[in-house]
Amino acid sequence: MEQRILRKLFLGFIQIHILHHAKEHPIYGSWMLDELKEHGYDISAGTLYPILHNMESDGLLQKEERNVDGKIRKYYTATAKGEDILEKARAQAYELFKEIKE
Repeated sequence: MEQRILRKLFLGFIQIHILHHAKEHPIYGSWMLDELKEHGYDISAGTLYPILHNMESDGLLQKEERNVDGKIRKYYTATAKGEDILEKARAQAYELFKEIKE
C-alpha cells in the first residue's frame, strides 16, 4: 500500500526529470530507465513508456525515430511547451521544497 502511494507521488517528479534531460539532449527509454534508477526511482519499462507517450501526446516531448544498429530507437526531446512547463515546475517545486524541508 505504501509503495503504491509513493509511486503516485513520484510520477510527477519523474516527468520533471524526463523534461530536464530531454531539454539537455535527446533521450531514449532504456537510457532514461538507467538514469532514473541512479536517482532511486525503480520503475519498469511498462511504466516509463506510457509516460513518454502521454508526454508526447500532451505536446511536451517530440519523438524522432533513428536506426541504431539495425533497430529503430525512439529519441525524445523537449518541445517549447515542454521547456515552458519545466521552468514552471522548477519554480513551483523550489517553493514547495523550501516550505517542506526540515
